[in-house]
Amino acid sequence: MTTRRLALGLTAAASLATAARAQADWPNRSIRLISPFPPGGAADLLARVLAEELSPVLRQTVVVENRTGAGGSVGTEAAVRSAPDGYTLVMGSAGPLAINPSLLRLSYDPARDLVPIAPVAAVASVLVVHPSVNARTLPELLALARAEPGKLNYGSAGIGSAQHLFMELLKQLANVDITHVPYRGTGPAMVDTVGGRLTMMFDTTPTALPHIRDGRVRTIAVSSARRDPALPDIPTIAETGVAGYEAIGWYGVFGPTGIPAPVIERLNREITGLLSRPEFRAKLTAQGVEAMGGTAAEFTAMVAEDRQRWAEVIRRGNIRVDG
Repeated sequence: MTTRRLALGLTAAASLATAARAQADWPNRSIRLISPFPPGGAADLLARVLAEELSPVLRQTVVVENRTGAGGSVGTEAAVRSAPDGYTLVMGSAGPLAINPSLLRLSYDPARDLVPIAPVAAVASVLVVHPSVNARTLPELLALARAEPGKLNYGSAGIGSAQHLFMELLKQLANVDITHVPYRGTGPAMVDTVGGRLTMMFDTTPTALPHIRDGRVRTIAVSSARRDPALPDIPTIAETGVAGYEAIGWYGVFGPTGIPAPVIERLNREITGLLSRPEFRAKLTAQGVEAMGGTAAEFTAMVAEDRQRWAEVIRRGNIRVDG
């Protein structure tokens, strides 16, 4: 019995030593960073910019792999099902990690099956209206909505999309009735906003800016807590009287639960270090997003708070993907 216990103890000690050596050697091969959205989108662009800068820092190639479908859930699930060794990561965002859990039946639980490693970037949205709308400020727009409930409408990229929920949050906080018109993507919604078939919509600042500059739409307010550097003269929604309003899109690196703490700490340290470099921040600014950064614990708390907030918005709005 004593011999058996000794053998088990030696085996356990050997396993721990092997795991410690593996963590100390990490990374000793290429790393896969999954982008759960198609090429060209914000998540994919950020993943590629990060991979390019992270590869020399880690002295291993960071390869971006697009695994798309189901609003980001397909690629996210691929990360969840991978080995928790730090060699498969995913560029996570609010949609699949904070919104989808309250809308879709997922085969995984983001809160249980993924660990937040480092926040990378945030992107604000801007509320725009067709130039024919008789409102230049948010209070004026809300007054129009209250005068004729349900007459004004807005477009989004679909039920449960960020644009939908950003407006739903505004409706709930301001107590107004504005009709939702879901589209298959923000592009078609913006076409109809420019054409006057829609009253308004939220869109990310980078994609809305060309239409704003050409005068095809009029800016009303931005969704973030602080003014957007790209639109410094445009007030925030909270500034204009809707207290407590804040809604941003965020992106960050996640991995499957079980990644060793030293690996998480190394990744967070290297990513946060990159985000502190002016030249790297400039690369993100060129993509129309704002560099974030912070500890893994801070990121975990932020994601949990965002998930809870959108779950409440979805519950109060009785939002269902099946319409």
